[in-house]
Amino acid sequence: MFDALSDRLESAWKKLRGQDKISDSNIQDALREVRRALLEADVNLQVVKNFISEVETKAQGADVIAGVRPDQQFIKIVHDELVQVMGEENVPLAEVEGKTTVVLMAGLQGTGKTTATAKLALHLRKLDRNCLLVATDVYRPAAIDQLITLGKQIDIPVFEMGRDADPVEIARQGVEQAKAEGINTVIVDTAGRLQIDQDMMAELANIKSTIEPDETLLVVDAMTGQEAASLTHTFHEQIGITGAILTKMDGDSRGGAALSVRQISGAPIKFIGVGEKVEALQPFYPDRMASRILGMGDVLTLVEKAQEEIDIADAEKMQEKMLSAKFDFTDFLKQLRLMKNMGSLGGIMKLIPGMGKLSDDQLKQGETQLKRCESMINSMTKQERKDPELLASSPSRRRRIASGSGYKESDVSKLVADFQKMRAMMQQMGQGNFPGMPGMGGMGNPLAAGGNRRTAPGWRGYPGGTPVKKKKKEKKKKGFGTL
Repeated sequence: MFDALSDRLESAWKKLRGQDKISDSNIQDALREVRRALLEADVNLQVVKNFISEVETKAQGADVIAGVRPDQQFIKIVHDELVQVMGEENVPLAEVEGKTTVVLMAGLQGTGKTTATAKLALHLRKLDRNCLLVATDVYRPAAIDQLITLGKQIDIPVFEMGRDADPVEIARQGVEQAKAEGINTVIVDTAGRLQIDQDMMAELANIKSTIEPDETLLVVDAMTGQEAASLTHTFHEQIGITGAILTKMDGDSRGGAALSVRQISGAPIKFIGVGEKVEALQPFYPDRMASRILGMGDVLTLVEKAQEEIDIADAEKMQEKMLSAKFDFTDFLKQLRLMKNMGSLGGIMKLIPGMGKLSDDQLKQGETQLKRCESMINSMTKQERKDPELLASSPSRRRRIASGSGYKESDVSKLVADFQKMRAMMQQMGQGNFPGMPGMGGMGNPLAAGGNRRTAPGWRGYPGGTPVKKKKKEKKKKGFGTL
């Protein structure tokens, strides 16, 4: 997501590095790069023009802040303008107090509308809102069956009347049933077409006037770029929508749709689809998305994803085990599977500040390494998982695990050795001794931990260390201080 745009913007910041301040002359090259980046990301031309004009005005009028480099100041201005373009703040889904909230889903075929309907229902259930899905797409083969299957998968009921019923009547009866049963939210999935036509618009208009929805959401394929904004604008004019859901955001490296929809259509983006799994739907936060675009990560989304998967009591027990060196391979395997539930390694890394620049090769290597670890741990007995020392002292056990997992004995030996080092480091931290920090016990000495002596505090020429004066008579001593 946004990979190409992020890379392009990086070259814009470079234009200002080494400059003393932002000026009319040095900002033009940076603005040219930003303009090119946005156009290549398939952002609407008018949006690009307005964006560049606003950034230029704000950059030239920006007060110089002591200690802040021009490129950093420029990044802040671009970030704020990105937030402004995408809508400033999250617009939550409506909820009518004391009544059934009615949500109408619209969109063309192939945008993932039916899947997005199920994803939205699951998202609302996490917010303690019970739902009913209504299947009105009687035209696309297996559309009703697809929604029923998704409903069973997430344990949410689906109202349907078969393919011979009138879609408007299905919607009306579905909403009535939801109200009669006291359902919090009813989500009506409608039919799409390969392109906008009068029959589809007329049917949508009839359904809307019949059920009087509180939300009318347009599901748009983000990979269509600025066409997504034009589509949203057309639906907004003819039907009247309250928001959009951008699907397939994980497959779009450009990101033009996210930057164009709000400005062109006037309708806010409320959710984004970031994967094929039914859990892969996220509320849209413009400030978080701007941070992702600029390669700053998205810690808040990462925390929210973790909170969905992690039980607080389990987390406290795990922390206690880690700090007391009781963390074993069973716990490690549990953590690996927990991370899998949160998404791909690449997706998680890009939410962490500073990790967005990892190459695809590096991420693939990381994924491969995690799979190797999991395979080897799966070949261990319960006793070996609980007591890694058994493996450290038994070559025959390591050979058996290597044979069972399809790897070499040296791979198993490395896994065990790395695991023991990790446990030792965690134990030191639990005792208040932080590796690499002077004065914090034996692990505080970088040399004792096998570190590079040139990175030790006191090494002559190391920027973080204090140079130690050399005594005249002791010529052999080359600059080590007291650690």
